[in-house]
Amino acid sequence: MTNSIGEIEDAKFLFIIGSNTTEAHPVISYYMKRAKKKGARIFVSDPRRVDISLWADKYIQIKPGTDVAYINGLIREIVANGWHAKEYIENNTEGFDEMMKTVDSYTLERTSEITGVPVDMLKDVARELGTFGDTISLVYTLGITEHVHGVDNVRSTANLQMVLGNVGKYAGGVNPLRGQNNVQGACDMGALPNVYQSYQKVNDPKAHEKFEKAWGTDLDDKIGMTIPEMFDGIMEDVVKSLYVYGENIVMSEPNMAHTKKILEKCEFVVVGEIFYNETCPYADVIFPDTSWAEEDGTFTNTERRVQRVRKVIEPQGEARSHWWVLGELAKRMGYDMSYEKAEDIWEEIRTLGPAYCGITYDRIDDIGLQWPCTDSCHIGTPFLHKDGCFVCGKGKFVALEHRGPAELVNDEYPLWLSTGRRLWHYHTVQTHHCKGIHELCGEEWLEMSPEDSEQLGVKNGDWIKATTRRGSIELRAWVTERSPKGIVWTSFHFADACGNVLTNDVCDPISKTWEYKACAVKVEKLRDGEPMGSDKVRRRQARP
Repeated sequence: MTNSIGEIEDAKFLFIIGSNTTEAHPVISYYMKRAKKKGARIFVSDPRRVDISLWADKYIQIKPGTDVAYINGLIREIVANGWHAKEYIENNTEGFDEMMKTVDSYTLERTSEITGVPVDMLKDVARELGTFGDTISLVYTLGITEHVHGVDNVRSTANLQMVLGNVGKYAGGVNPLRGQNNVQGACDMGALPNVYQSYQKVNDPKAHEKFEKAWGTDLDDKIGMTIPEMFDGIMEDVVKSLYVYGENIVMSEPNMAHTKKILEKCEFVVVGEIFYNETCPYADVIFPDTSWAEEDGTFTNTERRVQRVRKVIEPQGEARSHWWVLGELAKRMGYDMSYEKAEDIWEEIRTLGPAYCGITYDRIDDIGLQWPCTDSCHIGTPFLHKDGCFVCGKGKFVALEHRGPAELVNDEYPLWLSTGRRLWHYHTVQTHHCKGIHELCGEEWLEMSPEDSEQLGVKNGDWIKATTRRGSIELRAWVTERSPKGIVWTSFHFADACGNVLTNDVCDPISKTWEYKACAVKVEKLRDGEPMGSDKVRRRQARP
């Protein structure tokens, strides 16, 4: 996030796109609701009528995978009417004219045809954004990133916010809500194939020399592999082993059948986990890992805040902290990492990472600090690019063309399928070990519109079969107005009806993020089932 979670509550205008906030980020959704109660305007753009739209002044339903066209159309209308932040653009950005050459073809009529948003609504949204007269905060989640054009989607949100002059201001900015609690921290620590920690590039000679000297060993300066590239490498006999730590890839990766083939083919598989899960049967070695309550260390959350994690119970059985496991493996392979405790690792991180230099365990003993925090007196950075002073120099507009999903609907597969998370469950199977949560939500279902259910002869609670080109699952139907005609939706939380049996294993060419949010599916009724109850029971959300 360029800005802070707390700023959401003070936002005067929230533009939420591709974010089922109340279910995927329920705590952050409370800040949005507080902003609404303080008088903020809220616009929600999403293919589904997600629950946060109940709090919105305007809900804009767009077709799956049309975010670039949608934002291009808004930008064109804003600029055509002179509502853009001319001085901000002139002083703080570059590439505006080149972007506009592309945007110019996205007339309201063309944008409407691509996105399904009526022309009058596009006009209204552009006018309200362009004439608001105060700072607007843009928030997005995986509904923007999990597409074959996810990078373009993200860039388009930045284009819009720079056109409006909203980057570098309190309660403004471009704010991605990360998918899990330490995704930001994992990226910051170098869990990406092209960077060391703090985003220092592995092929930058200065960074390469710096880390070789610090670690006292020769390092490869070649960019490594992403998950899709690792999977391809296994199938091509280039990659011989796979180390899976803290991820249940059988359920979390798309096209489950193909993931299983990859694991079956891989010569040596190691898994580090807190629970035995669907990936574990494919492992040659399993290291029992510790949970957050059995660890010392840090998390870095979605607002770049580094927070202490403290051990409250001793690890059970033979479980060990995974940093210790990795250190022991390294020692047996001839390299002694010499870490004795988690704080030793943190001290190395902040010494080698410019953005972390000022963050010590003592300084975050009570409350965390947000990077960049460059020295021991620095108070951290609540929001980035203050006053339009971008970290990279000037904000860069990018000319983007609409590209649709990799797979299109047709006569055989006539419906769009999108996937995501339920309020009650966390990722794959972790929360299934909690009896209370399982009683609240103990099975998966497929959301579909009343129009589609009537056409298919399906009633609420009936058993159905959903099929894509990759596989089929059987589950019950939830007939709801949350899903529009032509779009069905499910999650990946349940092993016996996992949405990732169906999803398409194609990815963005730059980020290598899978396209979880759009593929073609067909649905057929299997048999009658017990009704599942009304939307009121299931949704548990209320408008203020």
